[in-house]
Amino acid sequence: MVSHSRAPLGARDLRSLNTPSPVRVRADAAGWPLAVLRSGWSGPREVVRVQDRWRIDDEWWRAHPISRLYFSLLLADGTVLTIYHDLTANRWFEQREG
Repeated sequence: MVSHSRAPLGARDLRSLNTPSPVRVRADAAGWPLAVLRSGWSGPREVVRVQDRWRIDDEWWRAHPISRLYFSLLLADGTVLTIYHDLTANRWFEQREG
């Protein structure tokens, strides 16, 4: 049984999910990541393998369209990381899971 579910929601109850975090990326001439540095790391971590790559182009009709190139990476320390290159802003972000 569910308790009283008609309680009003306010802005204080809302939060962003999977908010991307800025990262620094060293990439080759073709734009493929070679090393990644994120907040809290003492230095950059080398990319061992690009496990997957995909592109998202959306909301092209808006003032700020979305154009991102995503990479799923295996780093030298065994970390699996999903990052994307925001192609409109020319900035890199980590897309955290869950």
